[in-house]
Amino acid sequence: MLDFRLDDEQQMLTDAIARFARERVRKVFRDAEEDNHIPTDVVQAGWDIGVLPTSIPEAFGGFGEYSAVTGAVATEEFAWGDLAITLHVMVPNLVAIPLMLCGTDAQKEIYLPLFADEKIPPMTAAFTEPVIQFNPFRLKTTAVRDGDSYILKGTKTLVPLADEADLILVYANEEGQTQAFLTPADAPGLVIGKRDKLMGIHALPAFTVTLSDVRVPAERKLGGIGGIDFGLILAHSRVGLGAAAVGVARAGYEYARDYAKQRVQFGEPIAHRQSIAFMLADMATDVDEARLMVWEAAWMLDQEKDATREAAVTKHHIDRLVVNVADRALQILGGYGYIREYPVELWLRNARGFATFDGLAMI
Repeated sequence: MLDFRLDDEQQMLTDAIARFARERVRKVFRDAEEDNHIPTDVVQAGWDIGVLPTSIPEAFGGFGEYSAVTGAVATEEFAWGDLAITLHVMVPNLVAIPLMLCGTDAQKEIYLPLFADEKIPPMTAAFTEPVIQFNPFRLKTTAVRDGDSYILKGTKTLVPLADEADLILVYANEEGQTQAFLTPADAPGLVIGKRDKLMGIHALPAFTVTLSDVRVPAERKLGGIGGIDFGLILAHSRVGLGAAAVGVARAGYEYARDYAKQRVQFGEPIAHRQSIAFMLADMATDVDEARLMVWEAAWMLDQEKDATREAAVTKHHIDRLVVNVADRALQILGGYGYIREYPVELWLRNARGFATFDGLAMI
């Protein structure tokens, strides 16, 4: 028997994040988009909810209750408030989750306690590359063994909060395999460029990072000599991005639905018109469908099953679905949808980015 009800703890977490999104995020997200800056107190409040520290094993200072399903539920609720703020709060996940999945015992002992602290750890990950037809399994950034070190060369883009980071988890191609390296941000040869000018998520600082003969000690290779199970890490990222996309799609649908009920033309709400009603019904169906796909893939991850196919299919499908839902929300608002005073244009711009956001979220 399939049961899609949240347990008590998941429901409490969802309610807490929903209040945060409604009472804090929705009051500042438009200004944050325009100002290219998120208020520090809002980011800290999001961190204080404790989604990541709750996932850290007790041996490393956390509460030891990791669940991909819980992460998916939390991410959707955060992203309903705003995608840029969600990704900002979740930047530490980009290092903590791969550490939990693939790190050596020594690496976990050194780094995981930092994620259970009240302060947000200054760490990020560099994954995406500025190339045509980016392939996560065939990275252009290279890692070459040189004695007791690795030499990293390449260029990364969309590296969130790189200007504030002390540590960057750099993904690179080592003899045809994608591996990851815990790289100090001040390592010689590592250059953090100017802030990227993005189509959406303006409030999230993201940067291009260049690596020119950056030397990293061999013990900083994630997973040690054996390296990482990159497919597993990528699945966790794709499920996380899928959950965030569901949150954005749901935000667009609910806003358009409420607008259609209130907007009166020719003596009745436009929601009474068959064309609008059918469009809203399709949007609601799409949101529910996408959520179920995300939950199935997340459940498989929790059961330690191979979710590679499910995560890939979910990501591919939802990348298009979220754009379609956001675009229909804009259509329902008509001319108002294209005006920046209304949030649907922002949701459409953000939705369009999911196809390029590989590695930007992790649950």
